[in-house]
Amino acid sequence: MTNVLIVGASGQIAQWVVSALADHPHTTLTLLVRDPKKLKSNEPGNAKIMIGNALDKKLLRQAMAGQDIVYANLTGEDLDKQAKAIIAAMQAASVKRLIFVLSLGIYDEVPGKFGAWNRATIGEDLRPFQRAADTIEASDLHYTIIRPAWLMDENEVDYELTRKGEPFKGTVVSRKSVADLITKMILSPDLHVVASLGVNKPSSDGDKPYFV
Repeated sequence: MTNVLIVGASGQIAQWVVSALADHPHTTLTLLVRDPKKLKSNEPGNAKIMIGNALDKKLLRQAMAGQDIVYANLTGEDLDKQAKAIIAAMQAASVKRLIFVLSLGIYDEVPGKFGAWNRATIGEDLRPFQRAADTIEASDLHYTIIRPAWLMDENEVDYELTRKGEPFKGTVVSRKSVADLITKMILSPDLHVVASLGVNKPSSDGDKPYFV
């Protein structure tokens, strides 16, 4: 049995992951959410809900007990502080496997006109994401950082990966595609360990996302 803590479980990507793992016979889910109103009220039988946020150290310690994998899908100006809190709780509980969704552009890895547009549009907002990545990469955890392209809601699974140090490809990717990658790593925890992965839809290159 694999026990999975999802921090930020009401997010759209996380909801795809929860759906994919619903009633999986060898997986139990702990869904940590700030606002239970954002849940769909039809959570699967293999899931339990905890209410709170990643900066509540006592709650995070309770949520971390007995977990095998932590998947975090968070945002905010304090994202780096949230990452530090999660890492500290994992280390205290001897939990090693971490999957953490951040953003494209944190390494200035997006080339060309799209890269210039991306920096101009979200460059300032990326600073807590960059600090979170630094903290995760400096830890002793078996981490995977995920850097999605601009997210879209299409009901499709169609993606390719780039690694840290490689130019980012494409401009967009579906949330369902990102969730598919996360689900595969949860079911095969040795997949993409100590890696930072860019995720994009193939052949979606352009000067900016099509929907902007």
